[in-house]
Amino acid sequence: MSSASVSPDVALAARGVCVRFGAARAVDGVDLEIGAGEIVALVGESGCGKTTLARSLLGLVKPAAGKVEYGARPLGYSRGDLKEFRRHVQLVLQDPSGSLNPRHTVYEAVAEGLRIHGVSDGEEVRVAEALSKAGLRPPERFFMKYPHELSGGQRQRVVIAGALVLEPDVLVADEPVSSLDASVRGEILALLLKLRDELGLSVLVVTHDLGLAWNIADRVAVMYLGRIVETGDTAEVLMAPRHPYTKALLSVVPEVARQAPIVLVGETPDPSRIPTGCRFRPRCPVYAAGLPAEVAARCEKEPQPVLPPDRGHHAACVLA
Repeated sequence: MSSASVSPDVALAARGVCVRFGAARAVDGVDLEIGAGEIVALVGESGCGKTTLARSLLGLVKPAAGKVEYGARPLGYSRGDLKEFRRHVQLVLQDPSGSLNPRHTVYEAVAEGLRIHGVSDGEEVRVAEALSKAGLRPPERFFMKYPHELSGGQRQRVVIAGALVLEPDVLVADEPVSSLDASVRGEILALLLKLRDELGLSVLVVTHDLGLAWNIADRVAVMYLGRIVETGDTAEVLMAPRHPYTKALLSVVPEVARQAPIVLVGETPDPSRIPTGCRFRPRCPVYAAGLPAEVAARCEKEPQPVLPPDRGHHAACVLA
């Protein structure tokens, strides 16, 4: 699998992906595309399934049904297939302190991927270039430093450099700025935008923060209880949300909130006990406020649809 095999339109995709843990439907028939050179934000509360979906896109969790595609090709799960795939699709974790071995220097941390994949030519040059792309300049100044000698933002840049050293097509960033101070968050988000623009990278950003999506993403997908409930261009979704869940999440985002905060009742339901009809119904303020009988019946009985993977603005709600 080479970079040349990547579709010019879609870099990475979930096609009807289902992931189950016993009776729990953690991911329940999801279609999602990350276009070439595109940043997509996958947004939702803790427990909604977004990290499990990201892990399936990375080949770390094999779907019970559906498939993951890299370019136009289904992902294979042999050791060789996965090793080659992970040269092209790299993970950036949320906690740089936990991602970096405290006993390894910055050089060793960034070179680790090269050594795992047997890339021995020009190691020092490749490490220096990756650190430079991640904004650590001059890179040689950081070679022999240990994680505890770096700031939080610098540690996250080392993690990003470790992903970049293999020259991937796609980054999957799981809460990449959640552990950082507010002053540093903007710098890391700006770096991801710069990498997209300069290297043509595709990026999936997994986050609970719709404000982050507003600042960085081309498109946004809102996830609830194992399914995408709304997706579309970021400006369309955030300026004119259709699903009550999206509206509730947006009501507490200072950058875009235009109404009083909407308080959702209760916690995200157990994925092993998904409600009939609309799975958001038990917490939906619109349903709770009262609906015409025929509309309420649809909310109660009609299964929530799987949204299509195309780039339109879609919402899985009978009220949308």
